[in-house]
Amino acid sequence: MKLDIIFGFEPKVPGSSPGEGTKIMKKILLIAILLSLILMPLLTNAAIVTCGNSGQNPCGIGDFFGMLGRIYDFVVKSIAAPLAIIALVIGGIMILISGGNPGLATKGKQAIMFAIIGLVLAFGSYIIIKTLLSALGYKY
Repeated sequence: MKLDIIFGFEPKVPGSSPGEGTKIMKKILLIAILLSLILMPLLTNAAIVTCGNSGQNPCGIGDFFGMLGRIYDFVVKSIAAPLAIIALVIGGIMILISGGNPGLATKGKQAIMFAIIGLVLAFGSYIIIKTLLSALGYKY
């Protein structure tokens, strides 16, 4: 049943019009391809582990905490912030083009609200991480 879309058969979704299931799958595939094209170059330049290779010093506990900091920086600066900005822009566009459609305006407001909440959580987590590391005795 899962391979029906690959072989050209359309999934039967109760209450949907013909062709709607295929359109949804095409959108999901397009989003996945675009995200992979955007994120792959970022992942190759992340440089998360900077010790233990040939010609370098062996890794220690300080390198472990440094690696955690680099992972946090990479996730927040390279993934969360750009995605939140995209969500803010999409939410703003949805509000602009709603044209009297309260449903679309509500979706736009929700997209903006959730993007702002995500940004606050992503950047606010720095305080939590800094507090935990200082409690563990790590000097940064």
